[in-house]
Amino acid sequence: MLQLVELKAAAPDAVPRSITATSIPSLLKMLQDEWDACMLNSFSLRQQLQLARQELSHSLYQHDAACRVIARLTKELTGAREALSTLKPHGSYAAGDTDVDMEKSVEEQGMSEAVAKKLDDKAKTLTTARKQRGKGVPEGLATVEDISAIKEVASHNAIHSTGTPGITALDVQGDLVLTGGADKTVALFNVATEHVVTSFKGHTKKINGVILHADGKTAVSCSSDSTVRVWSASEDKCRHVIDTHQASVTGISLHATGEFILSVSDDGHWAFSDINVGKTLCKVRGDESGQIGVSSAQFHPDGLIFGTGTADSVVKIWDLKQQANVANFPGHSGAVRAIAFSENGYYLASGAEDGEVKLWDLRKLKNLKTVAIRDGKFPVNDIFFDESGTYLGVAANDVSVIHVKPWTIVASFEESQSAVTGVRFGPNAMSIFSAGMDKTLRIYRK
Repeated sequence: MLQLVELKAAAPDAVPRSITATSIPSLLKMLQDEWDACMLNSFSLRQQLQLARQELSHSLYQHDAACRVIARLTKELTGAREALSTLKPHGSYAAGDTDVDMEKSVEEQGMSEAVAKKLDDKAKTLTTARKQRGKGVPEGLATVEDISAIKEVASHNAIHSTGTPGITALDVQGDLVLTGGADKTVALFNVATEHVVTSFKGHTKKINGVILHADGKTAVSCSSDSTVRVWSASEDKCRHVIDTHQASVTGISLHATGEFILSVSDDGHWAFSDINVGKTLCKVRGDESGQIGVSSAQFHPDGLIFGTGTADSVVKIWDLKQQANVANFPGHSGAVRAIAFSENGYYLASGAEDGEVKLWDLRKLKNLKTVAIRDGKFPVNDIFFDESGTYLGVAANDVSVIHVKPWTIVASFEESQSAVTGVRFGPNAMSIFSAGMDKTLRIYRK
């Protein structure tokens, strides 16, 4: 017997197409319409993507421009602050008269009796100590053989900026080395730990001279920006700005008391200032006209006289208290860039752009010896006696060591790739430090 089973089907999900839509032309038209809609949607998305890219590019450009403006304003603000810190006070005079009056007032001020007494007392103490030491060679002093055996043991080229390369000034106290650079920065470097202790910033032009105080806590620098600055290593800031000069300050020398600084300048003057208060005690013309630049300076070991080197090739000896020129040593044929007194105070060495080192006898007031460094082909940038006065270091295109009395070169160090601007001896002349325009501090030991 047959049974009929009822089939149950779900309701249709879509409306069936009409008979006209089932033809091939109709299907092709439908597919064409769907393709056109898809392409239109893709085109709209591409337009939106291009617009988003343009907006992002514009935003990035605005951000870059804003960063440049902020950097420029920050630089201008820093420059304004530095200018404000070195701004000279002006009275109610005309601009041309002010400089003359300020200069005249400093020259007429002179030094007090208390300062003069302090200088005399220090000179007597130093003279007595020198007599007690006698003429014997200090124990442990390096021999000529030791000097000849010295080799480079370390070099450091990351103390100053690489953007403006060049170390232009050098001084040493124990393990601490003070350098000045063409990057307008003064840096205190520890040789033992091989790291920069601190960097002093404030000068607006290259550094021409640096001095590290014996206490290791005070530094003095001079610059082409016409100022002398006194720095505190512990406070990491400028303690005083001495702006008595009107042109580049070319050299400085610290008095034996440790309280006064001698500075010389291209403005044709030398000045004697108190570093404790940042005040100039006297300012004197280097010649009658005051138009010849003074290029170097150094105190005599006793501190009552000092020497200066001038742009017209003359070495001059001055009496500090009398502020008078007492002797002149002509002979160089170029600006005198460096001078140094021997420890016993009898000899004066001078180095000049003519590539020669001249030794002068202060007792007989005459030239003892002339040594041409590298046949006089390179200017002498710095000279320095060791603490015993036995050896004289010379910085030119390389470092040379002259043995005093025979006045012969006993060693030369040619590792520098550029002009050497500074040279110093370590204790007992057992080590030598040099710095140069290749931005490298070099240390030589046996």
